[in-house]
Amino acid sequence: MTQKKLHPSVLKFKEFVKNNPKLIQEVRKGKATWQELYEDWYLLGEEDKRWESVGTTSSSEESKAETSGTKGDFLSNILGMAKKMDPNQMQAHLANISQALGAIQGLISQFQGTTPPGPGQVNPPEGPKHPFSFRQD
Repeated sequence: MTQKKLHPSVLKFKEFVKNNPKLIQEVRKGKATWQELYEDWYLLGEEDKRWESVGTTSSSEESKAETSGTKGDFLSNILGMAKKMDPNQMQAHLANISQALGAIQGLISQFQGTTPPGPGQVNPPEGPKHPFSFRQD
């Protein structure tokens, strides 16, 4: 298997990341991307003050993270997101989801060979399968 030769600056950045494992945690937590970190490192250099603050959290956040279990953490994340939501934006997202589900139902019904009733419509009563009876003599 052949490996591509990396640019020397990328190799230096990889070495910088190895020396600063907090950067890996930042990316895993979703606070930064590798591209952002690389660009900042390339533009600012290794000695910038930005790298001192990366990976540090306030003591209240650390104590909160230590005391809450996975269930409580999940619930607090959901409640935190609910507080940040815009009701109008949420309504628009729900409308999009509803339309998507309707399209999926229509697609499934096409494969099943039935037509779904439209909004406010009721399925007409089905008659006999063969309206004319033909009998053999």
